Amino acid sequence: MATPMSADAFLAALRAEGLTVIEVGDWRHHNRNTKGPWGPVHGVLIHHTVTRGTGVTVDIVREGYSGLPGPLCHGMIAKSGTVYLIGYGRANHAGLGDPDVLRAVIDEKPLPHDDEATVDGNRHFFGFECENYGDGKDPWPPEQLEAIERAAAAVCRHYGWDERSVIGHLEWQPGKVDPRGFTMDSMRARIAKRLGSKPATTPLPAPQKPVIDLSKLREAARTNPSMKGTPCTYEGVRIWEAALVNEGLLAKRRLDGHFGSETVDATSAWQERLGYRGRKPGQPADGIPGPDSAKRLGAKHGFTVVA
Repeated sequence: MATPMSADAFLAALRAEGLTVIEVGDWRHHNRNTKGPWGPVHGVLIHHTVTRGTGVTVDIVREGYSGLPGPLCHGMIAKSGTVYLIGYGRANHAGLGDPDVLRAVIDEKPLPHDDEATVDGNRHFFGFECENYGDGKDPWPPEQLEAIERAAAAVCRHYGWDERSVIGHLEWQPGKVDPRGFTMDSMRARIAKRLGSKPATTPLPAPQKPVIDLSKLREAARTNPSMKGTPCTYEGVRIWEAALVNEGLLAKRRLDGHFGSETVDATSAWQERLGYRGRKPGQPADGIPGPDSAKRLGAKHGFTVVA
């Protein structure tokens, strides 16, 4: 039986494993403890988020959504390898799962098939949500996989657990598929290797900023609104839209990679926030990203703009 470590000990364990950690708001006291107990803890549960865009993902796992209030995890592991601390205590991430799986995790034995959902996992597992769309096509960057390995190892090292205390959501609750895109056996092998060495003191390489090609972004802004449906004509549009969502200028439901009329309007609002206006008196900014407005949005939200 393992008593949950303190929030400060959790943070220290992650940093001792060489992770870059960002603390989000008052994460130490953001929990669902009023709805049930937290602990004893027995393992670590890995998820994917089914989202795109780090800023949007942080907001979702912190606040939750209709029918499932946040926090939805303890830490969110971004594609860059950065760990965002979201909450500490009971979190809505595991749900009900298989009692035989829980027993195997506690005993650190091979996992049986999960065919029941009767045990409260939110009480017993640390949860890491990992930024990925979950369609089997969205890539898992090496930095992110290493961060998952390090984060799980950090918790295991604190408690003296081995890699068999780390499972995927798909191994806990019938019908779940996450994480999709790598196998938990391969991740446990990585964790076992890390646990066989001393705690890492060398941090992960600094994350590389996403890059937006301004010419392609401008072309999307000019051509996408007239297209039928919501085609994603340039992947950089998603990065742009995520920044506009974080600015409160674009609805989250419009983060779809389609530079439609609402994205144009949101871009116009960003330009006007910077002091830009249309060519004629009283005319709004045109909503076509320009070098200055694009670079200033990128500087604020962590992406690079190239001509």
